[in-house]
Amino acid sequence: MHKLPLACLAAGLLGLSVVPASAALSSVDKEFMEKAASGGMAEVQAAQLAQQRASSPQVRQFASRMITDHTQANSELQQIAEQMNVTLPSKPTGRDATAAQRLSGLNGTDFDQTYAQQELRDHQQDIALFRREALSGRDPALKAFAQKTLPVLQQHLQMAQALNR
Repeated sequence: MHKLPLACLAAGLLGLSVVPASAALSSVDKEFMEKAASGGMAEVQAAQLAQQRASSPQVRQFASRMITDHTQANSELQQIAEQMNVTLPSKPTGRDATAAQRLSGLNGTDFDQTYAQQELRDHQQDIALFRREALSGRDPALKAFAQKTLPVLQQHLQMAQALNR
């Protein structure tokens, strides 16, 4: 008499175990991962461009820090995504791609000024994105990643503000 419900329960539990981890990921967490990946790659690309085209030593120094920090964060996010069977974008998308295109046509002081302004806006938006995930994300690994990365992004914002003075 109890065998049928028990068998159904066991079958249900087995069925749940084969659902990929990405299916359990909330849409908010998935959107965070995609935006963070796109933005992180765009940061590295823009900073690499700054290494080639900037005239200011301060801008080049800032760009070097962006390459180091965002490469590390991108790698950590990629590892989390792989554990969850989530495929992240392979290149910047949306506004991130558009911003990189705008920079690619500039050199010298025009580049410095545009890059510094862009970095200020980008880091304000990044901080809002990471703060939202740190406070209301559902996945513990993504929440921890956002909490760990947030202070670094806040340092970047302070540095970008100094470039814009």
